[in-house]
Amino acid sequence: MHFCFTGIDKPDSLALRLANRDAHLKHWADAGCVKVGGPFSSDDGTVMNGSMLIIEVDDRATADRLVAEDPYNVAGLFQRVEVRAWKWLLGPK
Repeated sequence: MHFCFTGIDKPDSLALRLANRDAHLKHWADAGCVKVGGPFSSDDGTVMNGSMLIIEVDDRATADRLVAEDPYNVAGLFQRVEVRAWKWLLGPK
């Protein structure tokens, strides 16, 4: 199953994001389930302010666990987190 994970950063939290970025990237690389992902940014592309990942895992419980264990989430970076089941329709797989 595919799931879309979005996390929206708390205001003025770029330093917290950068402090946990390497651990966040390692977490998802080690999970081996990311199909596509990257940060949201300001409109001019200069400041990261959220995250979006499409992951493929066996079930919702696995998706929820991986999101809960994300170092950004553990560090309290996000003001809002959403995990939704997602159906791949367009674009290369």
